Amino acid sequence: MTEIDRAGLARLLKTEQDRYVGCNPRSRALSGKARHLLTGVPMTWMAKTAADFPLYLDRASGAHVVDVDGHDLIDFCLGDTGSMAGHSPGPTVAAVVRRYAESGGATAMLPTEDAEIVAAELSRRFGVSHWSFSLSATDANRWVLRLARAVTGRPRVLVNSYSYHGSVDESFIVTGPDGPQSRRGNVGPPVDVTQTSRVVEFNDLEGLQRELAHGDVAAVLMEPALTNMGIVLPEPGYLAGVRELTRKAGTLLINDETHTVSAGPGGCTAAWGLEPDIVTIGKAIGGGIPIGAYGLSKSFSDSVLGTPGLDLVDTGGVGGTLAGNALSLAAARATLTEVLTDNAYGHMIDLAGQYTAGVRRIIENYRLEWTVTQLGARAEYRFTAPEPRNGTESERAADPDLEDYLHLFLLNRGVFLTPFHNMALMCPQTSRADVATHLSVLDDAVQALVAQ
Repeated sequence: MTEIDRAGLARLLKTEQDRYVGCNPRSRALSGKARHLLTGVPMTWMAKTAADFPLYLDRASGAHVVDVDGHDLIDFCLGDTGSMAGHSPGPTVAAVVRRYAESGGATAMLPTEDAEIVAAELSRRFGVSHWSFSLSATDANRWVLRLARAVTGRPRVLVNSYSYHGSVDESFIVTGPDGPQSRRGNVGPPVDVTQTSRVVEFNDLEGLQRELAHGDVAAVLMEPALTNMGIVLPEPGYLAGVRELTRKAGTLLINDETHTVSAGPGGCTAAWGLEPDIVTIGKAIGGGIPIGAYGLSKSFSDSVLGTPGLDLVDTGGVGGTLAGNALSLAAARATLTEVLTDNAYGHMIDLAGQYTAGVRRIIENYRLEWTVTQLGARAEYRFTAPEPRNGTESERAADPDLEDYLHLFLLNRGVFLTPFHNMALMCPQTSRADVATHLSVLDDAVQALVAQ
């Protein structure tokens, strides 16, 4: 297998960093003026960059973004799934204009008929019957964990090591050599996460059974496939085993489909015939307008409504002034019924297959000890072989310098990936030519790397 020359990689990374600085003077100037922004950006995640400053957005449409220096970039980041419907899809724009500019009342603390239509469509896709809305999947996860604790009377949550559940406090727990521990970098936790949560590795049914045996787990909150540290797919029988073990333990099962909705119109839940008690989702379903949602099975919904003393209207902590607002639901209705359709998913998944096959050819041609994994409309390569089978293995395969080099090489030549991943996500407007360009530039990047 081909060994990466680390000194050569350092030289290539410096070359790409210098090129980035030279090509983006307006972004650099705007970043230098950002004196009143914490970490210099409006949301701290935007500070993650392989260079000295982030690009600044001018405009975006479909599968492309244009930065303030005029570079037209093919966008495979897509707002880290938030714009999986493409940037400003026409039906969503029209619905937002009707609601906000023509009808008004974007936030009036009154329901609209769009809410029931969106809930019915989500029920059709994911199979759980009753839905409520938030402004993010993080909030959706927080709220269903409160409901799970209230109904079961149990205090703890169980998650998989290095899974992604937004900024939910209980999820920042990982396995370690000396047992469960707070994930590195966890900022100001309100309580030691090992007191609120249990953790097991993905694809580890024995570990799950052991942790559930304590009898104190209200809910297992999991992604049906890991997406946080690269895509990790479930092994045959694993998800069925999770469902069997949670039922036996009297523990609720929550499928967080925020990223795994790439698997199809109903995410992994529909694609793989899963039967969770609760589904949470966000980002993609609003076409770029902030929204989150949580869906409850009929049996769990009945339990919630039948539990005495639950104040779901006022102090229960499962709402917010802007949650379920008319604007976000108008956007979600249009996005779900007119943009992220079955036909659109067919196109997106086909392109992701084309991309995955192309990356695999590059890996084989250059004899790299890498792997590439596809989850519906998204695919991601990792710097290890064989594929990681859990989050810890995937985290250990990270190579920050190599990631930075590839990201900058691609970005400097018009291909944009999310800075957190080597993931490429397709949207309805992504074209075969876009994918071919991405593969060609990636091939050039790898060729330069192995030539060192």
